[in-house]
Parts: sequence; structure tokens; C-alpha cells
Amino acid sequence: MSWFGRKKAPPIRSLIAEGAELRGQLRFTDGLRIDGEVHGDVVSEGDMPSLLVISENGKVYGKVNAGHVIISGEVRGPVVASELLELQPKARICGDVRYELLEMHQGAMVEGELKPLKAAEKPTLVLAASNDA
Repeated sequence: MSWFGRKKAPPIRSLIAEGAELRGQLRFTDGLRIDGEVHGDVVSEGDMPSLLVISENGKVYGKVNAGHVIISGEVRGPVVASELLELQPKARICGDVRYELLEMHQGAMVEGELKPLKAAEKPTLVLAASNDA
């Protein structure tokens, strides 16, 4: 068991190495680490837990959608993390961000709107009646 009662993160089985450049949509299962550049959407498939790590040298120009997303590099496009989004100090996002849980370190930058996946219901405001005696 790890934070917040979640299960252990899936293993990283795929790597886009530093210096590599991929063009087109990238779909993955389990875990994926990006140290190079992806010009296209990066999307986890299926209902299984997924882990996406974008390292300090990693860049994604497109949509990012996975369960647990850790960003240390750059994303130019919308980001959706259905479980946890971790923004490391050198993270740079230019796009709207949706998340279940968010951990953002000092220095991380987001140019876009941050919104939880489950919008909190507006609390009901109840005014106490005045009891003048």
C-alpha cells in the first residue's frame, strides 16, 4: 500500500529514450517513461492502473492522459491524471490540467486552468436565525 491507500504503481515497461523523437499518437499500458520528444498524444489504454513519467529532458507536444502522471519536463497540451498528478520543480505545462489528486512542487509552472476531475459540490450556506431575547 502506498499514499492515500492506492495500490503499488505499475512497472515501467516502455521508454522513449533521450534523443529519440516520436511523431504520432502513443498508446501504452502499465508504465511509460519519456526522456525524448513525443509530437502527438500520449494516452494510457484500458482500465488498468497506469504510470507516465516525463523526465526533465522529456517533452510532449500533445494531449497527456494516464492514471498516475509525474512531470519533470515539458508538456504543451492538456493533461488529465485520473489518479495522481505530480508536478516536479522543473515541470512546465502549457495547457489545461485535470486531476484526481495533485502534488505540485515549488518551481513547477502551469499556463492553463487547474481543475479537479470531480468538481466539488458547492456547500449549502445556512444562516443561523437571530435569537434576540
